[in-house]
Amino acid sequence: MVQLPRCRRREMLLSLLAAAGLSACQQGSRSGQAGDAVPVADSQSSGEIVLINGAGATFPAPLYLRWFSDYRQVDPKVEINFQPVGSATGIRQFIDQTVDFAASDVAMTDAEIAEVKRGVVMIPMTAGSIAVGYNLPGIRSGLKLSRSVLVQIFRGQITQWRDPQILALNPDLELPDLPIAVCYRSDGSGTTDTFTRHLAAIDPAWAAEIGVGMSLEWPVGIGVKGNEGMSAQMLYSEGVIGYVESVYARDLDLSVAALENRRGEFVLPTPAASALALSEIELPENLRAFEPDPSGAGAYPIVTYTWILAYRQYRDPAIATALRAVLRWALSEGQALAEAMGYLPLAETVVARSLEALELIQS
Repeated sequence: MVQLPRCRRREMLLSLLAAAGLSACQQGSRSGQAGDAVPVADSQSSGEIVLINGAGATFPAPLYLRWFSDYRQVDPKVEINFQPVGSATGIRQFIDQTVDFAASDVAMTDAEIAEVKRGVVMIPMTAGSIAVGYNLPGIRSGLKLSRSVLVQIFRGQITQWRDPQILALNPDLELPDLPIAVCYRSDGSGTTDTFTRHLAAIDPAWAAEIGVGMSLEWPVGIGVKGNEGMSAQMLYSEGVIGYVESVYARDLDLSVAALENRRGEFVLPTPAASALALSEIELPENLRAFEPDPSGAGAYPIVTYTWILAYRQYRDPAIATALRAVLRWALSEGQALAEAMGYLPLAETVVARSLEALELIQS
């Protein structure tokens, strides 16, 4: 396995936090529309250099940034500029054709695909889990949250850390007398979509009254932008609870809760427990699938694939060729790096299907 020093992984994540700004708890747009986008230059191939621009999910951003950096050692003629602006903005820029590819933790809908005249190829690249993180003084680990309590916290129905239901689940913890400060993603986020799919799957009232999506009207809380913004709040604000990609939680030493799965087990988002859940997802022909509430013993309940979105047709043959090569390398040699960084490597069968999908990228 490729070994990536933890200090280096932490430096990478801290750089993302710095880019987001550490005072991240600000009310933001829920639209995820093009107005939120970070402008990028038009891609081009000039002489020997091929420039490829992409944007999207913050969930896999640490891995993608490392992949694209390392690929320069494989082929220094290919330069990839990836902006981690959130899944919704990435999809919007992809539809508007202001990028060469997008990254999303939510596969595009049929309606979105219909907007792209050049055609769409959706390629699973890696996978991971969503951790529920918190900041409680004196409690670094051991917090348990049942399915019912998790939903009630994010609905604003449980507002204090010493609520009787939380105390009953955690009799050995000295929970502080603090209000619960819920944080949610203010940007259009695939992480939010995955998290709310789980809440809707375990609570019919959530499904009926609040729903699922990359952006929605939360009943309580403060909006933060990006997995990096959510991580900053968990690091620096007492009483906070939120949801974040588990690589951020692991490498920034965030405290995370053990969540109750469908079998009534309290499970942490370890790679092994997350892989058990991922194994239940069966990918159809279009490679778009979710499992919002895994049923297996020992399975962590909130996992997802994350996709690269590419066009079927590129105007510049050099960009099409280079993008296929980059993604082929990431799906083969790059999978060992994914595992080293805490993501879930794809099963061989999934890799094979993703490699087949790459051949649909043409010029």
